[in-house]
Amino acid sequence: MFLHKKYINREFSWLAFNERVLDEARDRSNPLMERLKFLSITGSNLDEFFMVRVATLHHQMQMSISDVDIAGMTATQQIEGIYDWTQQMVRKQYNTYSYMLLPALKKLGVTFLSISAMSPEQQKKLHLYFKKEIFPVLTPLAVDSSRPFPFVSNQSIHIAVRLQKKDDPTSPVKFATIEVPSVLSRIVQIPYNDAREWVLLEDVIQFFMSDLFQGYRIIESCCYRVIRDMDIEVEEGDAINLLNEMKKQLRIRERGEVLRLDVEGSISKEMHHELTHSFSIDDNMIFILRGPVDLTFVPKLAPLLPEDGSLYYKEYVPYLDAALDDGEIFEQLKEADYLLHHPYESFKPILNLLQQATDDDAVLAIKMTLYRVSGNSPVIRQLERAAKRGKQVTVLLELKARFDEENNILWARQLEKAGCHVIYGVLGLKTHAKLLLVVRRESDGIRRYVHLGTGNYNDQTAKLYTDFGLMTSNRQLGFDVSALFNMLSGFAEPTLFNKLITAPYSLRNQVLEFINVAIEDQKLGKKASIAMKLNSLSDRAIIDALYKASAAGVTIRLLIRGICCLRPNVAGLSENIEVQSIVGRYLEHTRMFLFTREEGTNVYLSSADLMVRNLDARVETMFPIDDNAAKTRIVQMFETMWLDNVKTRILQEDGSYKRVDKRGKKRLDAQAHFQTEAEDKRSQQRNEERPMYPLRPLDQNT
Repeated sequence: MFLHKKYINREFSWLAFNERVLDEARDRSNPLMERLKFLSITGSNLDEFFMVRVATLHHQMQMSISDVDIAGMTATQQIEGIYDWTQQMVRKQYNTYSYMLLPALKKLGVTFLSISAMSPEQQKKLHLYFKKEIFPVLTPLAVDSSRPFPFVSNQSIHIAVRLQKKDDPTSPVKFATIEVPSVLSRIVQIPYNDAREWVLLEDVIQFFMSDLFQGYRIIESCCYRVIRDMDIEVEEGDAINLLNEMKKQLRIRERGEVLRLDVEGSISKEMHHELTHSFSIDDNMIFILRGPVDLTFVPKLAPLLPEDGSLYYKEYVPYLDAALDDGEIFEQLKEADYLLHHPYESFKPILNLLQQATDDDAVLAIKMTLYRVSGNSPVIRQLERAAKRGKQVTVLLELKARFDEENNILWARQLEKAGCHVIYGVLGLKTHAKLLLVVRRESDGIRRYVHLGTGNYNDQTAKLYTDFGLMTSNRQLGFDVSALFNMLSGFAEPTLFNKLITAPYSLRNQVLEFINVAIEDQKLGKKASIAMKLNSLSDRAIIDALYKASAAGVTIRLLIRGICCLRPNVAGLSENIEVQSIVGRYLEHTRMFLFTREEGTNVYLSSADLMVRNLDARVETMFPIDDNAAKTRIVQMFETMWLDNVKTRILQEDGSYKRVDKRGKKRLDAQAHFQTEAEDKRSQQRNEERPMYPLRPLDQNT
């Protein structure tokens, strides 16, 4: 791997993250079904990486852009390195599937059979099933001078066929392709067989495909699929037509350039030439797979497995504070702030806040940002109901949320029909901030109730992603959030906020200022330290500031799940910086910033990672946690995660990651620890039959 003296290449750092996810699929201490899910995730991650990141680099290369990245690499150098690395990663994926997971499934009685190894009677029954259930859905497409190679959609599985007339061995070899129908189950049980024996749909089609080509003999066949450029370039000059422009770009995206071709098994030179020529790709872009094309299907094996709880993670019910469930939320938030830690704590309080706001005649308005929501979103339903009940409902729905564009367009139309005011954000920026504002008329005037979060308003991912949410009626934060919504929906200029820090207006400079304060403290002989938890760190200015702080003696600890372009522990550069990554059951998604001085620790939560796109091209928020009890809780959480020695990998100065040496140490899985803590709180609450803990009484003067 090319290694810059100061920085790690962003794309290689991401590939290293996906390797850590793959390690979870290989980890025998994880339940089998969860290992299958991790394997699937590595596949879908890699697909998206090609569709977006590799696509961007191809654009740069085609436009002969000579700029280099933070690690000094050109687009061409990065692409070459990416294809080399991903070829090795894909081989590792298939070794994991074939030599680790399939044998484990076989021990449970789940077997995938080779049709050629079946008895004649089994083949006869399977052939009958093929004729009745599969054959009518298939459409073979010939390729010749009058019929050009058909369009192959992104990620769809196809079968390439070379064939020749049976009665004329001198006749020219023909080529055809068949799409494997996505409307049929890919996993086919052997008909009339009590054993748990299975075949894949594409194998059945290949074995009996001569039925589709009467009079021809099959010379060769293989499964394949393509990964296309799915990035979108949207011209936002006319914001009024943004919705129509997005629809147009989505249609164009479907026909993006092919960036990768996956082919099952060994193929002949002739088939290789036919496919690479048809898709206009180079040899390094074709991936020869030693197993079925597209391993994202493996979680669908779940119904085949015996009912055994040990095959899955132990089922977990999030803790739900009774005060935010059965109680009057507005009264609770007048008295105290509440910090939610998902998925250990329930997402339901957010839905309850929306529901009570909808039903409360004193509530005048609800405003909310939405980036990604679930397929059958209870958030959307509550907003629609609120609008129908006469509330002033404003929803900023980000149409440019990648791969959620179509869903968000549909939600936008649905919300508008219900009477909501739907806005699409600020020209040239994605709105990534997570904000919910409820405006209520009370006896002492208007009061604002706010939820600020680090993650999306998605009830499904809230069960899988770790995130923080702050529910408060703090007047200063309420004013700030209200002012930010005015900026997003109207012509209000960026303003000075009381507590809120926002991108792209002030967040970068504020983080740099926090780092500079630590440097100045250290120079004055005062101990200072910085701790951050992020998904990604790639911004050069922030990294350089951290290097400067390290040189000044500031202790810096970084928990970074994914991309990290900073090189830790480099002599003369970053001796005082350590970087760790946790990859486990839940996707680490919280963004935490802890700046410690002799006077104490300032704690902030944020929707933003420290990347150029977050700091310069998105609307993001960072907000303070002022209460001492809440600060202590968050600091303790960071320390617990830092001491994790089960799911943590430590970033080395060369960009590689190593597991923690557990010898002589007590085992600590931070995610399991937080889950146990939440279960204990639930048990205690049941015993006491009273709310557990608010953060603090509010100072009503703030």
